[in-house]
Amino acid sequence: MLRRPTPAAWLGAFALLLPLVLADRSAADVPARAEVVAETAVAPRTLDLTIASPAMEGRQKVRLLLPPGWSRDAERTWPALWLLHGGVDDYTAWTRDTDVAELTARAGVIVVMPNGGRCGNYSDWWNYGKGGPPRWETFHMTELRGILERGYRAGTRRVVAGNSMGGLGAMLYAARFPGAFAAAAAFSGYLDTLYGHEPGDDSAGWGPSLACPGTDWRRVWGDPDGQAAIWHAHNPADLAGRLRGVRLWVASGNGRAGSLGGLPFTDPVEAGANDHAHAFADRLRALGVPVTARYFDGQHDWPYWQRDLHEAYPMLMGALGLGPCPGLSRS
Repeated sequence: MLRRPTPAAWLGAFALLLPLVLADRSAADVPARAEVVAETAVAPRTLDLTIASPAMEGRQKVRLLLPPGWSRDAERTWPALWLLHGGVDDYTAWTRDTDVAELTARAGVIVVMPNGGRCGNYSDWWNYGKGGPPRWETFHMTELRGILERGYRAGTRRVVAGNSMGGLGAMLYAARFPGAFAAAAAFSGYLDTLYGHEPGDDSAGWGPSLACPGTDWRRVWGDPDGQAAIWHAHNPADLAGRLRGVRLWVASGNGRAGSLGGLPFTDPVEAGANDHAHAFADRLRALGVPVTARYFDGQHDWPYWQRDLHEAYPMLMGALGLGPCPGLSRS
């Protein structure tokens, strides 16, 4: 039985974290091709790119973890694991708060960790019907993909995973770009962005109204009733049928502290994500779309997302055709 949290509970939790604002994909022409304007070697395998992005009308960062034997002059290409960060965070999150560098040290995969904005939600914003930046979806799925394939020996075989807002992005990109990703994993993602919405319900605490403080949520998807088509086009639960053939993994805690610790009270952010995870998985199964779902005691924090990554990792690597994963351990 799904719980419907009160708007007040949502408002309090999301005033600080986890915006779910998205916009319809812009059809506007990009005036010039995106290009890398700087590279910074952070560590032996870690390369940060600075990209001049017409879609964003500015510069954005992307962090890469390069595989053993990688060379930009190699004749071969490598598959890619995209890791998307959550709200109020940036492209450094996965290397800062998990052991992903160690986990993938012997894997033949390029790990791609793009900046997605503190409230970007992996989408081109509607902007009251005017379009324009931020156009996160275009930056990632058109500009960045092209850069990686042209200049960094990335192949066309990809998988994607993300935490929180990044979990939403993982399922959106897999659904909105059929064939782009062989697998998608969402850890504590909000995967039914119209969950509990009633016509005329405009209250804070639902969907794009959860944007970061100071952002008018109507910039991103518009109104859930007035721009209903945009909302449905960016709701993973509504796009579930388009995920057929993609290997899917959904993980969420129930908001209570588990074996990895946490707050001494129920975390409303994770409890809400848990409702969405159940609703999304139920929708997939009703459509006959296979999904692996993991539910547990846990909260909206990195120790749980690191565990989620370790548990989903064999599935993600298998979807890339890489087989057993050397060095994998449970954590």
